[in-house]
Amino acid sequence: MINTRLSRLLSISFLALCLGGLSVRAHTPAQEMSDAAQNFLAGLAPGQKDKATFEMKDPEREGWNFVPLARKGLPMKELSPAQRLLAHALLASALSQRGYIQATTIMSLEDILRELEQGRGPVRDPELYYVSIFGRPAAQQTWAWRVEGHHLSLNFVIVDGKEITVTPSFFGTNPGQVRGGARTGLRVISTEEDLGFELVRSLNARQRESAIYSNTAPREVITGNLRQVEALPPKGLSAGDMTSAQVKLVRQILQEYTRRYRPELAEGDLERMEESGIKKLFFTWAGALEPGQGHYYRVQGPTFLLEFDNTQNDANHIHTVWRDLGRDFGRDLLRLHYQQVPHPESGGGAGAVNSGK
Repeated sequence: MINTRLSRLLSISFLALCLGGLSVRAHTPAQEMSDAAQNFLAGLAPGQKDKATFEMKDPEREGWNFVPLARKGLPMKELSPAQRLLAHALLASALSQRGYIQATTIMSLEDILRELEQGRGPVRDPELYYVSIFGRPAAQQTWAWRVEGHHLSLNFVIVDGKEITVTPSFFGTNPGQVRGGARTGLRVISTEEDLGFELVRSLNARQRESAIYSNTAPREVITGNLRQVEALPPKGLSAGDMTSAQVKLVRQILQEYTRRYRPELAEGDLERMEESGIKKLFFTWAGALEPGQGHYYRVQGPTFLLEFDNTQNDANHIHTVWRDLGRDFGRDLLRLHYQQVPHPESGGGAGAVNSGK
């Protein structure tokens, strides 16, 4: 009996020791991002590295876009198969499994667009997604990186290896739903759209009067690709005037946008959204209440803005964006960082933060 008890105690102790060791050795998101970035850069030829790297203060860091155009940075098209895997490892270091699937499927839609347009539109290429790294990636350093191309702009800033920002964050799809061919029925951005419809349809007549500001949806997300955004007028229906079931739907929308990123990042952003006050959120709708016709919604809180727009190409072309009013491009965190830690070699002070506005 004693030997059995002792054996069990030793087993439990060994398991606890193993688990404790794993937790001690677990890598933080900043560590995993910096490791992935270093591995990616180490696999590049000198000319490729010149394309992929920028100074942290370079205005290009805030020069984001989501349309099909030639960009600065290193395109995946110029990578070998092995290098491309390292680029995807970097991308996966920041995203959740769902977010990574969304991002790579968005890239794959370029093949469908090329077939649909038959050379009549811009160049469509699932390999024209660019990797850019700003500053020197290291676990305790301040640096940034971006993966961007048509309908995808993912912007990350790491400050002192502790704080990480992920906005502006843009995911879009064209077509919104594939209507022919081998992938008929595919909807990459589906839940975000379905939740918006569910919420607006749940509103009573009085609530709709507050929430719906126009029968015509804007052709584009209102904030576009502005480098810096201010809060839009707080029109719409306040969450304070919603039922508990409707507030739950609002929270689900917030989760869909934030949980494209790895859990450690998403939960922190969700917590900040909650702390700013759920009752202070506004839900705003424009356009039709049924699919197939142009529709738009946004959810805005004191510190953030989410926009969804589906109007182009007969309402089969989706744009979604998440902006953080203070933390876009890490602005607030970088401003504090540069106040506390002088950087004379980089041009110094807040000038590095404000470059490119």
